[in-house]
Amino acid sequence: MPAVIRILDNLAELLGKSIAWLTLLMMLVTCIVVVARYLLNMGSIAIQESVMYMHGVVFMLGIGYTLKHQNHVRVDIIYQRMSPRVRAVIDIIGTLIFLFPVSSFIFFASLDYVALSWSFGESSAQPGGLPGTYVIKALIPTMAFLLFLQGFADLLRNVSVLRTQ
Repeated sequence: MPAVIRILDNLAELLGKSIAWLTLLMMLVTCIVVVARYLLNMGSIAIQESVMYMHGVVFMLGIGYTLKHQNHVRVDIIYQRMSPRVRAVIDIIGTLIFLFPVSSFIFFASLDYVALSWSFGESSAQPGGLPGTYVIKALIPTMAFLLFLQGFADLLRNVSVLRTQ
């Protein structure tokens, strides 16, 4: 079990650290868009869309990393005061009742949507927009799968907590 947890954690860590640089690039491109628009009176739909694409990549591929590091939204007022065993039980229930069903639903519900987009090589609806919208849309089921994998690692980790205490 520890080997599986380590492999899944390493995958989340690798993806999270690999795409983290995109946040800096996204900030720089946003600054370029603002300067070009307000100081030079110029604009580019493709550059504006590139910021959205980068944001999508960071969000979709970084979701497992965020879950691994417990940086998702959570109400910690009561949870933080509980024993590790009780927290493990709560996390197991949350994973089984919420995380697995939601990530599975997103994965399967998005497959036809993504397949349709790939079938006609969807690109931006905006004139001068970026091609390859279908590639970004493919990140939807990828995100759900990565979330499921990290949830599985967390589930195994919490089961180990219950076994050792």
